[in-house]
Amino acid sequence: MKTEYLILGGGPAGLTFAQCLKRKGITDFVLVEKENEVGGLCRSEIVDGSPLDIGGGHFLDVRRPRICEFLFEFMPENEWNRYSRDSRISFSIIPEESKSGKAKTYEIHHPFEANIWELPKSQQKRYLDSIAEAGCNTGEPKPTRFVEWIRWKLGDAICGDYMIPYNTKLYANNLNELGTYWLEKLPNVSYEETLESCKQKKAYGSQPGHTEFYYPKKYGYGEVWRRMGEDLGDKVIKGMAVKSVDCMNCIVELEDGTLIEAKQIISTIPWNSIELKWAPTKIKDSIKKLKSSSVNITYKPEMLNTEAQWIYYPDMELDYHRILVRSNFCPGSKGYWTETRSERYHEAEGDITFRMDYAYPLNTIAKPDAMDRILDFASKSHITGLGRWGEHNHYNSDVTVDRAIKLAEKLTK
Repeated sequence: MKTEYLILGGGPAGLTFAQCLKRKGITDFVLVEKENEVGGLCRSEIVDGSPLDIGGGHFLDVRRPRICEFLFEFMPENEWNRYSRDSRISFSIIPEESKSGKAKTYEIHHPFEANIWELPKSQQKRYLDSIAEAGCNTGEPKPTRFVEWIRWKLGDAICGDYMIPYNTKLYANNLNELGTYWLEKLPNVSYEETLESCKQKKAYGSQPGHTEFYYPKKYGYGEVWRRMGEDLGDKVIKGMAVKSVDCMNCIVELEDGTLIEAKQIISTIPWNSIELKWAPTKIKDSIKKLKSSSVNITYKPEMLNTEAQWIYYPDMELDYHRILVRSNFCPGSKGYWTETRSERYHEAEGDITFRMDYAYPLNTIAKPDAMDRILDFASKSHITGLGRWGEHNHYNSDVTVDRAIKLAEKLTK
């Protein structure tokens, strides 16, 4: 089989790129997806009568109108509800004034540093003092190791109670394997602004992503991607994994032995999930340096008394790091689901759980140089990495769609 464009992976990146080709009247392309359904991490299943997003919580951010309009072509805007974000952090600490020595649980809105004002005044003072002593506010040199960098940025109290345990649960037991380059976008936490927010009893600073978001009225988030795949018809090969890529001849071998020769390969799948034939040792070694985490998404039927759509849990005693309260963004549903790094997951009898082997690309110290080498070599072999896995970056779906549109525009000029 021969084709002009061969797209590896049917998640948001691959589907968007394929749809952009179709829009331009280009029909000489094939998309290969190893699962029986497209959507990648954004797939949904019906569990206990309602949709559950088996790759974790995914929402359509309203901040990119161009992307929303693109997706509304497949799932019209009147099939979505629009929400204001209500995300929270639940954490337990022993108050300094406690005589019993027992921990107390607090819940505040996310992000932590912007909502200290919601805590009792004794706790507000503790975090304010910590922010004042943070290295970024006292002029200390910027550290290079992850844990020290986070403490330098936010202070000991916020890091000890939230940032360090939460990131450990989400990413890795040894956080110093991670680099700090991806944290540069975090603004310094101003003592003066935080103090003023405590006085005025309102959040300060810029809000996190998904401050407002869309979610389907009747379906899971996977529905829009399913429709995109359906619209591509027989251009999509489902239920077929990629076995290898011949980098010298631009030929992909599927698991059933089928060979597809292409002029251009768009890879949206993890680099370490395929064999790269004719790749030099330094490229294979670079691929080995790429790290990622897997997650288990587990359904719980209990109803929670909260208006939050999702809640973060830094408590190391709990295996999961966050929950998604689906009844607060998916009308008529019940229960919630947990998201747990698979290494921490402890299965309970009767659990309904979905494991995603590739969930989060890790921003390790070695990643930038490794990806530069991989993508440079790939481009010379007519292979382009795209999306969360092709670029090994933690892109949300709206960012991925945007990057896919821009890549299609670039390659089809």
